[in-house]
Order: sequence, then structure tokens, then C-alpha cells
Amino acid sequence: MTFLVTFYTRKDCKLCDQAKTDLDAIQADIPHDLVVVDIDQDPDLQAIYRHRVPVIQAGPFTLEPPFDQKKLRMTLGAARDNQSQRLEFEGIQYERKVQRRQTYSRGDRISHFFSKHFMVLINLFLALYVGLPFLGPVLMKTGHPELAKPIYTIYGATCHKLAFRSWFLFGEQTYYPREAANIEGLVTYGDATGYSEDDLFTARSFNGNEELGYKVPFCQRDVAIWGAMLLFGMLYAFSKRRIPPLPWYLWFLIGIAPIGLDGFSQLLSQLGGFTLWAYRESTPFLRTLTGGLFGLTTAWFGFPVIEETMEETRQILAAKRARALGRQEKKAD
Repeated sequence: MTFLVTFYTRKDCKLCDQAKTDLDAIQADIPHDLVVVDIDQDPDLQAIYRHRVPVIQAGPFTLEPPFDQKKLRMTLGAARDNQSQRLEFEGIQYERKVQRRQTYSRGDRISHFFSKHFMVLINLFLALYVGLPFLGPVLMKTGHPELAKPIYTIYGATCHKLAFRSWFLFGEQTYYPREAANIEGLVTYGDATGYSEDDLFTARSFNGNEELGYKVPFCQRDVAIWGAMLLFGMLYAFSKRRIPPLPWYLWFLIGIAPIGLDGFSQLLSQLGGFTLWAYRESTPFLRTLTGGLFGLTTAWFGFPVIEETMEETRQILAAKRARALGRQEKKAD
């Protein structure tokens, strides 16, 4: 079985030249299949090894400078012995593991592509997820209720869709609040529709009409949450994913605490028998503000963390691809 040694190097590196000379001198005593990788050919490899070359990888061992021929010989000897022992105990299973590590598969290519372009994919999903509900009212207005119905049905599984907590398009008002919201100058949901404001089933199923406009099947808070996540996602991608993550305590203070106070105070006040504070109904402004803060800080906290994981994946797969291409080039020669 081939004993693989990967040598990460770059041009105009005196230490690299000396390490290559030492590897050639050791070849007769410890035969190995040497793959030379120029890190300047791949930005991901540059990110890993820019200030570390020359780097030698042999089995489970990684050797970085400073090292001499003696230390290099010891490392390669240990790697060879480790491989021999594992071959003895694991046999063909170990050979298959090594073969998989040395092969850049289709799955690796897909993973590498996703790790590089994950923010584009996330932003496309967010744009679709927050934008599709606004297509529902457009289809209703243009006389295509049969096309709008699947949108209202799909978002009914992810959002309460209560009409008095949702936006309306193409109507007299952009929203119809409950009377308890105490918003002056607007017709309330109950007055506009004639339905009881306590009838949640009807408020959920009411999609609007020509006079009042048509409901966006995504509540005001959810529109703000996902819209803010999309906004940060676009800024993060534009910055080439260089924005550092938001500290967790700021995420809690700015993002979680306000939405929790607004949402739970409203919910608890409307439960029967709850007497700690008066009945309250939040407003579109508060729902949008707290939802936007939650969405923005959640994305700010989460996307850079995902990027850290994806960066590690890119680096691992870049090294694996470089080894696989190096072996192919040696076989071709």
C-alpha cells in the first residue's frame, strides 16, 4: 500500500528547498509517495499555510518548521509504522479509509461548492421565503385566487396569519389593528370586517377582499424577522463574509429580550385569569421593531459562526483536492 507524504510549499522559499532536499535524501530509507503542493495555487490553502510553510503531512502527523532531517526522518518513520500497524489490525477496511481520504469525490465537490457559496444560497432562500407571501395579494388582486391559495396554505403552516396582525395590500389601509392596540385614525379589524376580534379562526382564514385589500400571509413580526435576516445576509455577503460575529450577550439584550417582552407580555395578558398586568395588544410598529432586531441580531450572531465552520470545510477539502490532483499528475508523468 502506498505511503503518502504531502509537502506544502511555495516558490522562493529557502526552507522549502531544504525540506525538499531532505525528503529526497530520506526516500531511499523510507520509501514514500511524495505529493508536492504549491499553496499559492489555491486561496484556501494560502489561508492555512501562508505563514507556516514548509509543512509536511504524513499519516496522522503534521510537521512544521523549524525541523531538520533527523526530525523529518523520525516523523516519516512513525507515520510508516502507524500505517503498517493499522493495516495489520484493520486490513482492507483501513485501505478503503485511506483511499477515500486520497480521492476527491463528487460529494467532496458538492460540499466544497456549498462551503464557498453558502451565503448566496441562504440569501436566495430568504428572499424567496420573505418575498413569496407578497405574491399572494398580487395574485388575488389580479384575479388568480387559485394560484394564491397554495401560498396562503403553505404559510399557514409556518405563521398564525391573524388578519389583525398582518399587512394588507391594495386596500384602504395597510393594516387593520385590534381595538385594544389603541391606534387612532384607523378602522379596526372588527369594524372593517364585522367579525369578532376574539374569533381567531376567522381572523386566520380571512384573506381580504377588494375593498379592504388582501392579506400578506405572513404576520408583521415574521416579515420583519426574515426581512432583517435577508438584509444582514446581503450585507454580510457584500463584505465578503468579513463581519465578525455579534457577542452572544448583545444578541440576548438587543435581539431576544425585546421580542420576548413584547410577545410574551401580549400573550400572557390575553390568557384568562392572568392579572399581573392589563390586557394589551402590540402594535405594528413594535412587532416590526422587535422582529427586525431579533432577525438582524440572529443573523449577525449566526452567519459568521456558520462561516467559521465553512472555512474549515473549505480548507480541509482544498487540501484533499490538492493531494488528489498531485497524485493524478504524478501518475500522468
